[in-house]
Amino acid sequence: MTIEEAQQTVDRWIQTTGVRYFNELTNTAILMEEVGEVARIMSRKYGEQSFKKSDEAVDLGDEMADVLFVLICLANQTGVDLNAALEKNLEKKSIRDADRHHNNPKLK
Repeated sequence: MTIEEAQQTVDRWIQTTGVRYFNELTNTAILMEEVGEVARIMSRKYGEQSFKKSDEAVDLGDEMADVLFVLICLANQTGVDLNAALEKNLEKKSIRDADRHHNNPKLK
């Protein structure tokens, strides 16, 4: 699925199953909640925290998909073409960071 297709698919889901978009502020708060859930898994799986019994069955991919879903909702609501935005962002990073990471001794 392309980014454009994902935006269209989420919009169709919202219009049929979700009834309507939550407002932008609500979706921003939901996005922060979902990012927090990813952070919780990361800190336990790759960091130094241990899993609680209630956390052992969590699915990192599913939590990342929750983040992506809400981000797509916000893009749709605010008229952002995520494909174009990502292309523009990668171009910016490629120019800005052309030598930066290669010259970073911390990455050697």
